[in-house]
Order: sequence, then C-alpha cells, then structure tokens
Amino acid sequence: MTAPQHTEAVPRGPGLSAPAVELRGVSRDYGSGQARVRALDDVSIAFAAGTWTAVMGPSGSGKSTLLHCAAGLERASAGQVLLSGEDITAAGEQELTELRRGRMGFVFQSFNLIGSLTAEQNVTLPLRLARRRVSGSQVREVLASVGLEDRRRHRPRELSGGQQQRVAIARAMVTRPAVLFADEPTGALDSASARQVLRLLRGMVAEAGQTIVMVTHDPAVAASADSVVFLSDGRIADRATAPSAHEVAERLARLEA
Repeated sequence: MTAPQHTEAVPRGPGLSAPAVELRGVSRDYGSGQARVRALDDVSIAFAAGTWTAVMGPSGSGKSTLLHCAAGLERASAGQVLLSGEDITAAGEQELTELRRGRMGFVFQSFNLIGSLTAEQNVTLPLRLARRRVSGSQVREVLASVGLEDRRRHRPRELSGGQQQRVAIARAMVTRPAVLFADEPTGALDSASARQVLRLLRGMVAEAGQTIVMVTHDPAVAASADSVVFLSDGRIADRATAPSAHEVAERLARLEA
C-alpha cells in the first residue's frame, strides 16, 4: 500500500524569507492517453534556504523528475515551481536559461567537464556564456575553496575522478547560485573521493549558507544531508531529519518491499 502523501509546512509571516525552492501541487506526466505515465503526482514541498536535502526512492519513484522540475529542466504538467519566492512555472526558455546560468547550480554524476579546457577554463565557462566579466581572483578563490587552486591549469584527463567532481562543483558555485542541484554527485567516485566531496558540500551549507537539493541512491550519502525525503510512485511517502545511514536504508527497504 502506498504511504499517504506528506507535505511540508512552510512558515509564513513578516521577516521570514521565502524557501530557496518550492513546489506546490506539482505533477509531471509523460505520454498521453492510455500511454500516459505520471512521474510526479501532486507533490508539495519546500526546501529552506541554507539546508541540504537528499531525495531518495525506489527506481521509477520520480526523484530525478522532482529534481528536474524544481530546476526548470522539465516543465511541470500541473502546479507551481517557485525559486526564492518567484514563480518560474511558466518562464520562457530564455528566462530559464538566464536563471540556470546565475541563480541555479548543477552537479551531475558524469561531471560534464569539457576535456579541451583547463579546470580554470571549465569553471569560468558559465560566466562567459552569461557574458559576465570573469575575475581571475574570483576563479582562483572558488578553486581554492574546493582544494584545487594548484590544479587550475590541469585538464580533466589529468585529474582524478574526485578532483573532476570538485571542479564541477566549483563551476556550479562560481555564479553564487541560490540553490545547488546535485544528481548522484558521488555515484562515479570511489569511497575516499566521495567522502571528500560530501565534506565539501557540508562545508558549503554550514559556512556559506548554500542550499542543496541532492538525488542519491546511497543511504550513507543521504545521511550526510540535513534531511531526507523519500518518494514512492511519484508521491512523497516519508521524510526523516538527520537520520543515520542505517535508518535511511531501513526506510528505503520498506518502500521497495
């Protein structure tokens, strides 16, 4: 039996800032007629500024769809998506492109670095695409924050997997986005590199107040976040605050049973 839908209450009132990202009654359908598949089903959730949330669920539960809809990479079939209180549901492609270049950061499992560019050039790419001035000191600062200032002239093939992922994180952070979306950011890394990336993400939340929304299948990775949201059949089935890896694994197993 599918667990009842959980929704997150969002505090409102004078002096309270809007959530970094909020979904209100969001559904996402693929196909039409008898072939229609509902990947997200009336999901309402808010991700508070300065928090790190992991999204988990069985295969096909809608976790990647939730991430893509929240980031404007896919359009919701119904409902609203808000970024820092601004409704971006019906935003045009040009507006979404500008938002993705400035107010959203993306980190993916595959790194998505350009092999012919150095680490420094990969980091500056979003700024150049947005036709924004690139400060050498700003780029060095963000590479230093991920421990790679001495690798700034190295190309991806000259870097380890963990170092490439840290370049990808630096690239995502150079525009100082309101929210960082991460899709399996440690999935292609060995355990030591994964731990290093997770420590980096934790530091970004604790020290810089960064908001992170991360999809993962790994209970140990999810336990690094402040809270975990569990999806099942496109709906929010459960959530946990500061859970252990064991607790995350148990809750996930119940959904997969």
